[in-house]
Amino acid sequence: MTRMSRLAIVVALVFGAIPAWGQTADASPFPFEQWKGAILAQDAATLKTFYSTNPTAQVRVNSVMHDTDADTSFWLALKPRSIDAEVVRNTIRHGHYSFIFRARVTLPNGQILNVTDDQSWQQQGDVWRLIAVERTDAPRLKQPSSMTENIYPDDADAHAEIKEAEERAARSGKRLLLVFGANWCFDCHVIDLAFRSPELSPVVVANYEVVHVDLGPEEEKNAALVAQYEIPLKKGIPALAIADSDGKLVVSQKNGEFEDARGLTAEVLAEFLNRWKPRQPN
Repeated sequence: MTRMSRLAIVVALVFGAIPAWGQTADASPFPFEQWKGAILAQDAATLKTFYSTNPTAQVRVNSVMHDTDADTSFWLALKPRSIDAEVVRNTIRHGHYSFIFRARVTLPNGQILNVTDDQSWQQQGDVWRLIAVERTDAPRLKQPSSMTENIYPDDADAHAEIKEAEERAARSGKRLLLVFGANWCFDCHVIDLAFRSPELSPVVVANYEVVHVDLGPEEEKNAALVAQYEIPLKKGIPALAIADSDGKLVVSQKNGEFEDARGLTAEVLAEFLNRWKPRQPN
């Protein structure tokens, strides 16, 4: 999950009041259906009006930052027959609506393109604008259909869980795979699904004791573990660290390699897991 939500906080302070964190949007006031309708009608002028210009909307596509035209041009160029959207999250967070959906786009030739889109909608005066977009085209990893899975329980004691995992790892000859994240983080759900997938589960189960370290709603929880395992939170989450059964750090991410998990492949994750799995005795 990127740091774009932090940008949205600043925008929220400038353009609108901040509702309570985590409030679920039962009736969305933002004009998503009109946004979608402009795409289907090939109405470029109307589509562009949905994107904030002051400040300029932040657009990230497949982990790369772009200008707003990259998003509008993409959707218009598809010339879709239909866009079927499955809502993954529709929640007020830091003063904007965090709206994540999986789109099943039917192209003119009848082929289907899958897209995961993470939109941030905010009211600016009397109108709603997109202040941030994070889009993943044709994702290779399975994308969650909801974010209700309690991967990071509030009452979990990460220190105790790590200690227990160290004891199990010492008996089995495994290493610890520490996954720093939070339930609100979409990419944390993506990487959790990936580690439990048929492609990756065998290497995870055979080589690692997995511990989920909760960072909480503001990424301030378990700060001592963040420091101990050298997790650079400014690079985004999920963040991974590998440790030996004695607790010694083997490796931790330094550049946010997995924070955009939604756009990764199983091969990339498998390469990481296999590189740092325990060495077999001679």
